[in-house]
Amino acid sequence: MPNIEPRKILVTSALPYANGPIHIGHLVEYIQTDIWVRFQQLIGNDCLFVCASDAHGTPIMLRARQENIDPGELVEKFRKEHIRDFAQFRIRFDNFHSTHSEENRLLVEQIYRRLDEGGFILRKTILQAFDEEAGMFLPDRFVRGTCPACGATDQYGDNCEHCGATYSPDDLVDPRSVISGATPVKKESEHYFFKLTAFDAMLRQWTSAGHVDDSVKRKLDEWFDAGLRDWDISRDRPYFGFRIPGTDDKYFYVWLDAPVGYLASFRQLCDSAQGKKSRLEFDAYFGENSTAELYHFIGKDIVYFHTLFWPAVLEGAGFRKPTGVFAHGFLTVNGQKMSKSRGTFIAAQTYLKHLDPEYLRYYYAFKLSAAIEDIDLNLDDFVARTNSDLVGKFVNIASRNAGFISKRFDGRLADHLDDEVLYAEFVDAGERIAEHYEQRNFGRAMREIMGLADRANRYVDEHKPWILAKEEHNLPKVQAVCTQSLNLFRVLMIYLKPVLPGVAEKAETFLASHESSWADREYPLLGCTINPFSPLLTRIDPKAVEEMVDASR
Repeated sequence: MPNIEPRKILVTSALPYANGPIHIGHLVEYIQTDIWVRFQQLIGNDCLFVCASDAHGTPIMLRARQENIDPGELVEKFRKEHIRDFAQFRIRFDNFHSTHSEENRLLVEQIYRRLDEGGFILRKTILQAFDEEAGMFLPDRFVRGTCPACGATDQYGDNCEHCGATYSPDDLVDPRSVISGATPVKKESEHYFFKLTAFDAMLRQWTSAGHVDDSVKRKLDEWFDAGLRDWDISRDRPYFGFRIPGTDDKYFYVWLDAPVGYLASFRQLCDSAQGKKSRLEFDAYFGENSTAELYHFIGKDIVYFHTLFWPAVLEGAGFRKPTGVFAHGFLTVNGQKMSKSRGTFIAAQTYLKHLDPEYLRYYYAFKLSAAIEDIDLNLDDFVARTNSDLVGKFVNIASRNAGFISKRFDGRLADHLDDEVLYAEFVDAGERIAEHYEQRNFGRAMREIMGLADRANRYVDEHKPWILAKEEHNLPKVQAVCTQSLNLFRVLMIYLKPVLPGVAEKAETFLASHESSWADREYPLLGCTINPFSPLLTRIDPKAVEEMVDASR
């Protein structure tokens, strides 16, 4: 599968908002993205992964005011916590920056200036929701009410989480201020709008050219048929964000500068590596003539922004558009929305106090596909699936055979495989598994890998090295069988390395090897010495899950 010429790929995940801790719902996206990036790197592609804290907006301003600290201090506090949480879940970024940065300010102003010069910025006076009790204009998300499209209650003022409709707070039925609970009044204010309507033809063509999945394309067609709207990109003081040049009291709306954070994080990475790596050239990735691939992994709730507003902004400002936008569904736990009262709204740090992060990485991989479907973390199934697949099948292959090699042969593997045909079958399966990874059908990849693990365990059962080892003359056969089994395990380890990087590292130490590429599976370990085996993973104790849930209530 590896290409002759490595692909140049830049990957992003949606920026986590710097206003609270990472939880297991967030982790679906970052684990999904990390697995795909690690796979690309393993097959030899030049793949980079950047992200940043989403640092601006009224919620952060109000929380900082409540905590009596500077908003920048609040942002940095959560940025550091997020970096820690991601690292502990083995999520490996090439750079994790902040939208509250000089790189982002300069890029946002450059993009705005180009859009304005191109005639894509409108200025008009609007009536906006104003909270008289709080004395401030209300951002869309600080007005809640009933969705005008589907009638769902308690929805945000900019889009409905139930049906996906987008609208303005004016369209809400029975609106109320989130800050004071008062009914907002209307007050005039001059706002700046991005002329999204000018890009209708371009967006129709771009979204029909394979840059989004078919299900997203169908949803976009509905939005096109309903008619695009120009996009309000300004907010009034008080606001935590970047001031619009030439104004005293207008600020860029967070949804304009947040996606620009992808560029800013990459710009910082380029600057930090200047003179060291020629590949890290900003224009080579974001210039209009870029041949690099750019992919955004996002949740289904922000499809509108990433497939309409964002490509149009990039087009209008003279930057390249994404190669693909990959959306995923939400996480449910035990079939329901995460809930603090049920103990299923689980923070990353709470999880880590009770369970190994690679259990969750595997379970999410087993559940994930390219479809935009919600995935369910059924806690009983989580325990059973992880124990059965990772411990009972995968790790079991190594634990059943390693002792014979260590005790009977001083850790030395045989010079030949016992069954070269079987080994070739495992190697050949890598083509199908690689395609599943590429297409983000991780669940299919995991099922195929576990099918091979079953086959490897049957091989051990058929040859019974524990019985063969009782007769001295059978020892060469024992060595060959165990060598065969451990090499099958090693192939599976390579296939699982994007999902279980920590386990793979332990396994490589045990096998005294370092599998740096997908192609390493083609070359078995023969006639070399391995290290004594120590447990790579232990079974999940259901009590640990119960304690985690209790701690989350």
